[in-house]
Amino acid sequence: MSDVIRFEDVHRHFGRHAVLRGLTFEVRRGEIYAFLGRNGAGKTTALRILLGLLAPHGGRSEILGVDSTQLQPAHRARIGYVGEGHRLYPAMRVSDAIAFEAETRSTLDRGFVARAVQRCGLRPAQVVARLSRGERAQLSLILAAAGRPDVLVFDDPAMGLDVVMRRSLLDAMIDLLAGFGCTVLFSSHILTDVERIADRVGILHEGTMLVDATLDDLKRRVARWPWQPANGATPPVEARVLRATRRHDGFALTLVDADAALLERLRAHGRLGEPATPDLEELFLDLTGPERNGLLSESLAARAERDEVTP
Repeated sequence: MSDVIRFEDVHRHFGRHAVLRGLTFEVRRGEIYAFLGRNGAGKTTALRILLGLLAPHGGRSEILGVDSTQLQPAHRARIGYVGEGHRLYPAMRVSDAIAFEAETRSTLDRGFVARAVQRCGLRPAQVVARLSRGERAQLSLILAAAGRPDVLVFDDPAMGLDVVMRRSLLDAMIDLLAGFGCTVLFSSHILTDVERIADRVGILHEGTMLVDATLDDLKRRVARWPWQPANGATPPVEARVLRATRRHDGFALTLVDADAALLERLRAHGRLGEPATPDLEELFLDLTGPERNGLLSESLAARAERDEVTP
């Protein structure tokens, strides 16, 4: 599978504040890639650099095989974008917004738009200013997808939506992308939503990528173990211990790539219970939350490749 999106050692700072510190990752053709991180982690900055709206101070990014700083109108016509503000002209009606988009994108599929608008319960005569935040988000998504782009980029499109509106937007995304075959890169703060649609996740923290892996890989390689230490033992501090959370009867240890030797050491110094697979939200907190004992120093994907060639 060829890479449709690529970041290579991208750096960006604002004044003395470094936002991106060597960001490197790829999105393969046809993947739905969730780009995660806390507020201020650099997600929007990275997406603006990808779309050629902001220049990096080091490194480079590509989309559709073209350097982001060299994108031409023909390239942009193959890219759909939805920002967190769902920028639409408020005085327009829904039908006007569709007509305006059709004039600016020759590839717009009016049949697709008509079906999607009806599916989402939007009315052509509605004025954009009177749409709810969820309805504006749905209309923005429809317009971005209607040109049948090769790549869709979403910058936290569900931000500010309540649970019901968010679920409606997510269902619309699933319906619109079903059988579509395009590559999707989207940032989000709602991790339960990510688990429903993402093939792969990247977790950005302090300007670098902590995790770049499929959801299946995360579930296979990361587990949370209950551990009751004996004789005042404390959890080991190493990269495979992502987090040690104190409980009333000991600790909950989130371990990555826990081998027999590590588990044996833990059993030698306490009682080790049965493992459970943390959900994406728990893993995100373990990686980016405060008081963490360890972080992944390399992506799970990189570890997998290394393990395949190391005896």
